[in-house]
Amino acid sequence: MAVNLAPPDAAQLLPVAGVELGTTRAGIRKPGRRDLLVMRLADGTAVAGVFTKNRFCAAPVVLARSHLRGPVRALVVNTGNANAGTGADGLRRATSVCESLAAALGCATREVLPFSTGVIMEPLPVERIASGLPAAVADLSPGNWAAAAEAIMTTDTVPKAASRRVRLAAGEATVTGIAKGSGMIRPDMATMLGFVATDARVARPILQRIAKATADRSFNAITVDGDTSTNDAFVCLATGKGPVARSEKDVKALAEAITSVAQTLAQAIVRDGEGATKFVTLRIEGGRSEAECRKVAYAIAHSPLVKTAFFAGDPNLGRILAAVGNAGVPGLDTSKVDLYIDAVRVARAGGRDPQYREADGVAAMAKPEFEVRVALHRGRAGATVWTCDFSYDYVKINAEYRT
Repeated sequence: MAVNLAPPDAAQLLPVAGVELGTTRAGIRKPGRRDLLVMRLADGTAVAGVFTKNRFCAAPVVLARSHLRGPVRALVVNTGNANAGTGADGLRRATSVCESLAAALGCATREVLPFSTGVIMEPLPVERIASGLPAAVADLSPGNWAAAAEAIMTTDTVPKAASRRVRLAAGEATVTGIAKGSGMIRPDMATMLGFVATDARVARPILQRIAKATADRSFNAITVDGDTSTNDAFVCLATGKGPVARSEKDVKALAEAITSVAQTLAQAIVRDGEGATKFVTLRIEGGRSEAECRKVAYAIAHSPLVKTAFFAGDPNLGRILAAVGNAGVPGLDTSKVDLYIDAVRVARAGGRDPQYREADGVAAMAKPEFEVRVALHRGRAGATVWTCDFSYDYVKINAEYRT
């Protein structure tokens, strides 16, 4: 069950001028499921992307990276099959999907970006996708964001979408995004799949800079299970049909709005982590660099012993402190480390706080959402990472993923 996560209200999702979305049920893996999405973009749309660092990246990632060098007029996304670990045949199949959509929309094959998510090492069912594309194209509409969020789900329990408005000097711009992800989440770039669009006009190099910075502050700051997917992709779209981001102030405001949407989506992924019952904010402060603070955060977030303690609501201090000490921070003076669970200081100067009472720690961790804060007392840098617990259901979901 998702932690404090409700499906998006379709009425609250704002259309983005220059973006049309269409979905259909193509039967890619399971019949009757919405599993194919087409996004048509206005001519001149700036597109930027950040992709997985997994060396075994999927065929659609390879093609999307290549096609991003030129103009982009459409995106096609399928769920149910990742088209990863499929070699040269996977590239041919991904190219065939791009060719089919290009023919339907009247654009060049290289103007289509493909994305896939689902089971790895199975041939992409190109025929089913090609058969479903006409219905998805016929469904194209600016208001289909909620359906689009549903169409890219795999083990997600709810769709993930968000919108913002942002005031620029030339007028009000719209930002709307969708994402999917629930397991195999420790994105070393972004989430498994995320798409954020704005009607603002901004040059592609600036949009690429925004996309990278946004990923680092949102999708690169989450982890469910420490696994980086073969298909991770985060794409930013700026159609130019709205106000121009003329100044650095405008660019900053637009970047903050895009990041706000992305953080909402990223946190929704953690709340929807496979089998998750707890949403945990890990705040590391007093480090010498953001990088070492991130090391500490991920050491805590990736410890199965810590994550199962989160599930049990057990403030097992030894597990958390051991993870901090195992983070690989050179010269860490453990005699200066303080540890808090919400407002409860459980460890001071590297040991159990004399004022700490077990009942207070239990009460803090019993909540569905809480914060673990580590003060290193060795500098001024900090980092925040969002994670979840490991429950019985995580094992069950992943054990039965292909059945």
